[in-house]
Amino acid sequence: MPNDTTLDYIIVGGGSSACVVAAKLVREGRARVLLLERGPRQANPIMSIPAGYMKFLAKDTYLAMHKTEPQPQLDGRGPVVPQGKVLGGGGTVNAMVYMRGQAADFDRWNTAVTPPGAQGDRSWSYEDMLSYFKAQEDNDHLAGEYHGVGGPLKVSHLGHTSPMTRAYVKTMQGLGMPYNPDFNGASQFGVGFMQHTIDWATRRRSAAVDAFLKPVMDDPLLTVETEATVTGLRMEGVRVVGVDYLAGGSRKSATAGVEVLLAAGAYQTPKLLMLAGIGPETELGRHGIDLRVSLPGVGANLQDHYEVPVVATTKGAFGYYGQDRGLPMLLAGLQYLLFRSGPASTTGVETCAFLDPENGDRNAPTIQMFCVPTVYLDRDVLGTDPGHGVTINSLLLRPKARGRVTLRSADPLADPVVDTGIFGHPDDLKTTMAGFRFARGVLAASPMKELIDREIFPGPDVVSDEDLARHCRRTVKTGYHPVGTCRMGHDADEDAVLTADLRVRGTSGLRVIDASLMPNIVSGNTNAAVMAAAAKAADLILTQSVS
Repeated sequence: MPNDTTLDYIIVGGGSSACVVAAKLVREGRARVLLLERGPRQANPIMSIPAGYMKFLAKDTYLAMHKTEPQPQLDGRGPVVPQGKVLGGGGTVNAMVYMRGQAADFDRWNTAVTPPGAQGDRSWSYEDMLSYFKAQEDNDHLAGEYHGVGGPLKVSHLGHTSPMTRAYVKTMQGLGMPYNPDFNGASQFGVGFMQHTIDWATRRRSAAVDAFLKPVMDDPLLTVETEATVTGLRMEGVRVVGVDYLAGGSRKSATAGVEVLLAAGAYQTPKLLMLAGIGPETELGRHGIDLRVSLPGVGANLQDHYEVPVVATTKGAFGYYGQDRGLPMLLAGLQYLLFRSGPASTTGVETCAFLDPENGDRNAPTIQMFCVPTVYLDRDVLGTDPGHGVTINSLLLRPKARGRVTLRSADPLADPVVDTGIFGHPDDLKTTMAGFRFARGVLAASPMKELIDREIFPGPDVVSDEDLARHCRRTVKTGYHPVGTCRMGHDADEDAVLTADLRVRGTSGLRVIDASLMPNIVSGNTNAAVMAAAAKAADLILTQSVS
């Protein structure tokens, strides 16, 4: 790596946001950037195939498996919450869904950073964010008011859909849901096929590392170190001047002439702040860490999407069970190599619906309902064998409960304590149960019901509120979208960790650029919003001098 004096910026973490920001700083700012990622430099080539991620979904090869605190409201369960651990982060290992969320989500961001009665001088509104979405995007079939053409990020539909997926879309329409050809357009409400970050021409993953970072990887201004674990921030008073890290079995340090940018994710970013003495005074005191800056909001406000399944067996092979092994896998692989089509060209999660099962509000759906054409359950849910089937997951879009990330110890190599707070607010369980009931009704409607053999999980006898609540507590799982643990806010907000321009309050030379910055989670898969927010962060960095 270059000498310390040659660096302008150090980016801690190599996920989607880091890739976006590093590329813009190098290409547009001609800045000297060091990017540090604790995972490997490259994932297995199979991960670039749309179906390939499923081979690694339950493994720790490219995922850090955070075991959460036992939740009393979940009868003592502590679900595992994975986080990407490879260059490109979540965008390298995810199901590639490109979903922005609802316009109101970003307007709430803008409200969060605007003092009451004042006009925000830096907008995080939907109107402003839409320009970043469009600039990044190269959509294969959509353009106009809501979509970009010619950007670095390839967005397309999948190359294959299962019969069960198509039956689900038709069933939903029969139940009164409109067909929605574009969840990222004027309205989210309805049922349709999801867009994915996949290059239509090659049918390969278009992750942030591919779209943004790889084009500048050979630029001498950029240094990327992988399998490099940051152990601490180097500070002079309240100014952050660099980082300490471990790489190749050696202790190293690096100095940033301008700023350190934290992009380690919603679990690790607040941990690094607290280890540096930036955070809640009581929490730091528990671990003998000297307080530098009192910020009670560090680690608080943890949000994620949570989903609950209903599972049925089918009367035939209408999905993807058994397609990942033996002769079917070989045939699918050959079809993909020769024609870029077939089961290997799908992520297996091809469709969803957005709805409000309680109030019927078309303008603000509360549930994202996925149809997965196989038996798909979290690893700690026992009693249901794999087989030909279908899983309908009801995902809660805007949970009211908030979790927290705290320190396990002052050891920088120890994982943080993740307290998810799932169903910590009664409305969250109530809305999830309403989504479950709607999903069960989908299985009983045509044309899906003609394909269904029987409901096996939780089973048709589970009908009372008490039994359904028990099922939800037993099976609820992460949507892999943790955000919010270093949220931005206005000056009068005592719990805001960041300013509107993403500086860590009370410090200088330090910003947060990952999903931790979100005041509220977006209503849908988070990767698209993370990349757009990172592009805005880079513009803020490039247009401002350090205070």
